[in-house]
Formats: sequence, structure tokens, C-alpha cells
Amino acid sequence: MRLPHFVLPSHWAPRPARWWPLVLLVCAGCAGLLKPAHGFTAPAPTMGPDYAQESNWAALPTRRDSADALPRAAGLRDGQATAAADVFFIHPTTYYWRGSWNADVGNARLNRYTDRTTIFNQASVFNAAGRVYAPRYRQATLYSFFDKQGPDGQQALDLAYADVKAAFQYYLAYYNQGRPVIIAGHSQGATHAMRLLHDFFDNDPVLRKRLVAAYLIGCQAKTNEYQTIRPCPDSLATGCFVAWNTSERGFDYPPYYSLAATNPLTWTLDTLRADAARNRGGVGPNMKRVDAHVTDAQVHRGLLWITPPKVSGYPRFFLPGYPELRHSFHAADYSLFYMNIRENAAARVRAWEKGKK
Repeated sequence: MRLPHFVLPSHWAPRPARWWPLVLLVCAGCAGLLKPAHGFTAPAPTMGPDYAQESNWAALPTRRDSADALPRAAGLRDGQATAAADVFFIHPTTYYWRGSWNADVGNARLNRYTDRTTIFNQASVFNAAGRVYAPRYRQATLYSFFDKQGPDGQQALDLAYADVKAAFQYYLAYYNQGRPVIIAGHSQGATHAMRLLHDFFDNDPVLRKRLVAAYLIGCQAKTNEYQTIRPCPDSLATGCFVAWNTSERGFDYPPYYSLAATNPLTWTLDTLRADAARNRGGVGPNMKRVDAHVTDAQVHRGLLWITPPKVSGYPRFFLPGYPELRHSFHAADYSLFYMNIRENAAARVRAWEKGKK
């Protein structure tokens, strides 16, 4: 059984009611409640998003948006105007409902929710390192990760990836202009980012030279995922990827033994415990404070072990029928290490520039 990749709402979800996320936490067999009423039906190829339209981007460096956010009173600045690199960020699942297998990119309510959650408190981590591009896409509904009975869930994920791929092709053609690029995502977004690396970078040495690094956080990236792209061995390596799935210390999950796991407090792959003193600061979903030394970190058999934080804003995750998730801090994969990720992304860009001189 695979762990589902998603982020639960931290506050009011767009549909169908304010109390719906609570149902996810208390109902038995709740995954079935999220199953779309009808099977997947492939839309016409012409119905995909037009990425020449700015409305089909959740973040662009040429306008004000949620990716420009900064933690309050942290003394940070948005560096996109002068950044040497780009960031192509793919947001995680924010669509949970039964209406269809894939979200409508024109759903204004869903887009507002996406912007004020994952773009606000995840994509923003990269605004010191590069110009942030984040496409809207027909993301697969949450149930797609639970669908074991037929092809519907995978077809929904394939459609979502087709949009992400189209957005990246548009980005390369009209925005990139030969600049170095960070590929980043979380959960469903990181799963699509994995595929981008397969399709565009693994077998293309020219484009691969422009890859600063990929942040494949909260997905199932294996240590031998690619033919040429390897897990980053240290904090300044480029042309490589980092990945982790955060879990409470002491938990063991054999299906994850083969997964790549990076310690974001040391940016190494070893299994030594890094003390919380090395945590530059977690940032909760409302971005109102930076919690220095919020937790430690240690790689253990494909997982990233942490000691549960003593401050609020970094909850465990629980879903009936998936007891392993009681130990998961999946929703906090970014927020627990916000400042470390922010500083590391900028440092890797500087290392990439130095290496090209």
C-alpha cells in the first residue's frame, strides 16, 4: 500500500462546507466519500489550459502574487526582481472533492484557496533564490491516490501531468531564456516534478546543465530514480535532487526503504541525527512567525525522522484506514524547514553560478 500524497487544508476549504476537513479526520472509510461519482472521462485535447494567459499561472515574477510572501518580522526580502535563476514550482493537491477526477483551472474559489495556502507558504520559500513560476493545472482529486480498483486515478494524474508538462514547455519557450532553473514541488506537485526530470533533464545533457537542483519533497523518489541525476550529496551540489518524507521519530515503514531521503538540516544523505539547533526556523501556515530550532532531523530508511514540535502549526496527519499516517508530518514537509530550504536554494544558485565561471 502506498502512502497518499496530499496536503490537508489548514483552514476553510473551498468546497463543499467549512466542516468537511473534519469529516476526513473522524469518519471510517472516509477515502471512499471522496471518490468521484463517475469514471474518468478524457477531455478533448483542446480543453487544456492556455499558458499564454497569465490567469493560468498561480505565480509569475512580473506581478504581485502569493509567491512574493515573506514571514512576518523575519527581516527577509523578495529577491525575484534581480534573481539570476528561475524556479518552476508545482503546487500539491488542493482539490479534494467528488465533482470530477480533475479540478477546473477556472475555478476561482479553488484558485484563491491554492494561492493562500501552498503558493503562500511553500512557493514563497524560493523567492530569494529565483523568479517563481507556478502553473495552475487540472490537478487530480485527492481520491486519485486511493484508487486501487481501476485506471481512473492514474488517468487523472496523467491528465494533471500533461498540463504541467505543457506549462513547462511554455515556460522554456517564452520565459526561461537560457537561465538556470530550480524544479520544485510538494506531494502531487513533486510527483509531477519527478516526471518532468525524466522527460526533460535525465537524457538531455544541455538542459541538465541548467538544472540548479530539484526539490522533490513529499513524493516517492527513489535513490536510483534517474539514469544521470543523483540525490544531492551536500548543500552546494547542483544538477541533482533532494527529497524527504517527514515522520515522527521511531516510526518504520518498509515500503519507503528504497526512497531517497535528504536531511534538510545538513543537506546530506547520511543517517546522523542533526540537532534542532541547526534548524534555522520553521514557518507555520499563516507565516506570522519564524520558529527557530523547531525540530531536529535524521534520515532513517527512506524517511526523515523528527521530534514532534512543541509549538503549534505543525500537526501530525491522521486518516482512518491508513494507520501509518498517524506518524506523518507530510503537511509540514516544507514548513518545518522553511528557513533552511530558503537559504539552501539561494546557496545552490550561487554555487551553480560559480561553477559556470
